[in-house]
Amino acid sequence: MDSSLAFPLLAGLIAIALFFDFLNGLHDAANSIATIVSTRVLRPQYAVIWAAFFNFIAFLFFGLHVAETLGTGIIDPAIVSPQVIFAALMGAIIWNIVTWIFGIPSSSSHALVGGLVGAGLAKVGFNAIVWTGLLKTVGAIFLSPAIGFFLALILVLIVSWAFVRKTPFAVDRTFRVMQFVSASLYSLGHGGNDAQKTMGIIAVLLFSQGYLGSSFYVPFWVVITCQSAMALGTLFGGWRIVHTMGSKITRLNPMQGFCAETGGALTLFGATWLGIPVSTTHTITGAIIGVGAARRVSAVRWGLAGNILIAWIITMPAAAAISAIFFGLVGLFL
Repeated sequence: MDSSLAFPLLAGLIAIALFFDFLNGLHDAANSIATIVSTRVLRPQYAVIWAAFFNFIAFLFFGLHVAETLGTGIIDPAIVSPQVIFAALMGAIIWNIVTWIFGIPSSSSHALVGGLVGAGLAKVGFNAIVWTGLLKTVGAIFLSPAIGFFLALILVLIVSWAFVRKTPFAVDRTFRVMQFVSASLYSLGHGGNDAQKTMGIIAVLLFSQGYLGSSFYVPFWVVITCQSAMALGTLFGGWRIVHTMGSKITRLNPMQGFCAETGGALTLFGATWLGIPVSTTHTITGAIIGVGAARRVSAVRWGLAGNILIAWIITMPAAAAISAIFFGLVGLFL
């Protein structure tokens, strides 16, 4: 590659990655604010500001294990090139836009993983895949909503027992305050796990072009710009998906909203510390279904939950296919 073209191309790819991060915040804003909006504890315009702030400061509380997994643990960093990163990002971005338009709470995270896999396969085949990291991520597709479901279910049972002698008004008033805490925790978990995925993409791109020297790491400016892009996306919100997440799956009161957000936050904290790139969408959906099922099984709209499950399953293959197509198209012009 001509050195005069290297930096403009690199800057353009970083801009596309940050646009994906912005879309991630836009697409996944619902994950952070759906319950606190649906319980009418905060109006949507205030809820997105609340969530965006905690999205941004998440880097102060977590390491960069998820960024390392995305950067080096999905496809072999030795095969990474600008074409691979471009194709991966386009696969993820296009799938995110499609699901956002139709209000489908699919996973931005798994769209990005699918994009990486599709581009890697298109370039060198199955030798591109780092199977330990990919299988860990695929396993999290099923484990994260299940863990969110059971934690939220258990929290509902514990809270119901602890407040059994309280009046409904007292319980509602208490958990309207507590939801500020649980929403903050969930937004921290969302910012900690999701923003790191774009950090990993930008860092491995810099590493592949020789800008990081002989060892992979995530520069601080990458951390700050990714957290900022995600927070900005969250400010713009994703109201179609908020409606699906906050009210269509099951109706929530403040106590249930608190349990769903706390169960989801605990799941995200554990995954982030372990370096597993999980889906915040999957996690909060599982938690919301858990609190609905704790009330009664019929409180959950299982047909809608089933449609969401189908969207989860097809996200990685769909993003991978789009990514592979873009990799092929780029090859025609370069």
